[in-house]
Amino acid sequence: MIDHIGLTVSDYSASRDFYSAALAPLGYSLMMEPVPGVGGFGREAPQFWIAAGAEPQSGIHVAFAAADRAAVDAFYAAALTAGGRDNGAPGPRPIYHEHYYGAYVFDPDGINAEAVCHRPPD
Repeated sequence: MIDHIGLTVSDYSASRDFYSAALAPLGYSLMMEPVPGVGGFGREAPQFWIAAGAEPQSGIHVAFAAADRAAVDAFYAAALTAGGRDNGAPGPRPIYHEHYYGAYVFDPDGINAEAVCHRPPD
């Protein structure tokens, strides 16, 4: 349904570095920076965009697909190492469905970023 999403961030360099590190375990990378202060992340095409702006959004939640639970765990560790703040350690979230496994972190602007796997454990 959604082709791509873009968020305004207060410090482009800090957010670019955070998402580059946090999304790498999920197979996503910075694919382009078409103009200064704008970056697109993805696997085959940019689907997640950040752009410098005076007023970052708040109250935003974005969930990134993970191939397996190990990738969720790696996302969480990489995000914390890159300066993210814990908002929910990796683990099952059966309130959503039987196999939901997610981890939550706040990015440099307080955006709630999640990695989620919907597959049963290996």
